[in-house]
Amino acid sequence: MPSFGNGTIRRFGLNASEFKRKAARDYEDLLQCAIPAFDGLIPAPHNEIVMKLLKLCAEWHALAKLHMHTDLTLELLEETTTAMATQFRLFLEQTCAQVVTFELPKEAEAHHKREQSQKDKGQSNSCPRLSIRPHKCSPSQRKTLNINTYKYHALGDYVFTIKKFGTTDSFNSDIVSR
Repeated sequence: MPSFGNGTIRRFGLNASEFKRKAARDYEDLLQCAIPAFDGLIPAPHNEIVMKLLKLCAEWHALAKLHMHTDLTLELLEETTTAMATQFRLFLEQTCAQVVTFELPKEAEAHHKREQSQKDKGQSNSCPRLSIRPHKCSPSQRKTLNINTYKYHALGDYVFTIKKFGTTDSFNSDIVSR
């Protein structure tokens, strides 16, 4: 994806899933480019589900990062959050159920190294054994979308949090971490 918008969106590498140390702006850029990049890649009816989900994610993000809110923008954010959650469930039930996905090679390699480390820790102080199969040939594990996470669950708290503490750019977690 070439850069555009007077440098607003920077050029992506060849594989966005292999980015290292993504910053919030990188996720924002990916989200802004996702709709035109993904449109038509997936067969119907899944394409419509994905396009609507991406649109709702972009809309939610735009509303959530506003520096000033009114009752109307908070109401829109709440409605968008509900619609996005519904669309995520539809995506999970219909599209994810039809598409088999696996770990990226980098994830498979890390998974294999963790397994090997656990095996090595379980052994006594003997010399570490060589792996029977090289990590490059180890099969990738099947991966599915998991919406049972705190990050996903916390989306419903944004409106309440903004009403109580102000916009999301006016505070951070420093107090909590101390």
